[in-house]
Amino acid sequence: MDNQHLVPAAVLAAKNGVRFPNESEEYRIARDALLAEEIELRRHIERVAVQRRALPPGGEVTKDYRFEGSDGPISFSELFADKETLIVYSYMFGPERERPCPMCTSLLSAWDGEVPDIQQRAALAVVALSPIGRLLAFKKERGWHHLPLYSDTTGDYSRDYHAIGRGGGDDAAFNVFTRRDGSIRHFWSQEMGEVTADPGEDPRGAPDLMPLWTVIDSTPEGRPADWYPKLSY
Repeated sequence: MDNQHLVPAAVLAAKNGVRFPNESEEYRIARDALLAEEIELRRHIERVAVQRRALPPGGEVTKDYRFEGSDGPISFSELFADKETLIVYSYMFGPERERPCPMCTSLLSAWDGEVPDIQQRAALAVVALSPIGRLLAFKKERGWHHLPLYSDTTGDYSRDYHAIGRGGGDDAAFNVFTRRDGSIRHFWSQEMGEVTADPGEDPRGAPDLMPLWTVIDSTPEGRPADWYPKLSY
């Protein structure tokens, strides 16, 4: 994005012209100032996306990772199907857990309906350390229709791509891979976490993959420090 040719965000905000019933002048001034910041945020998100797409080739995937899906054993390369890009989400639902991570579950529930759309552009795999039967049973319980679930039967993939924490338990991870000219490479991973979190902030990534927080961020209460999604209500 060429910032030199962009209209200043404040100018665009002033052209907005939106008004709501009985709003005060004080509100409109503050809202237009916020709108200018939202425009700048949109532009920054796009600049980061351009920088991400321009990354040099990542590390080559040389191991023959094996998984178990609903239709039986499957290799890592087969997860691509007919696509050149593969998105892998590592789900915190290992055998040591009585129930899956509620936060991961909330995220995946939001994604479930988007899977057919995502699969027009890229392959998608949701990988966990539990046996496939356990994963499919929870898929049915949760009412998911589209999420492709796979068991990392050996744990090799999860260890190599940071889905197992320092203490040995499972951890969430989001990785993207490419297949070009017969070579599979790692493209990008969400690397923000505890060590990159700002004081008083939840160790989330940016942009946030959870639609839940995008919606709650639009409310006056914002993200609650003492609230966590549940598996049932």
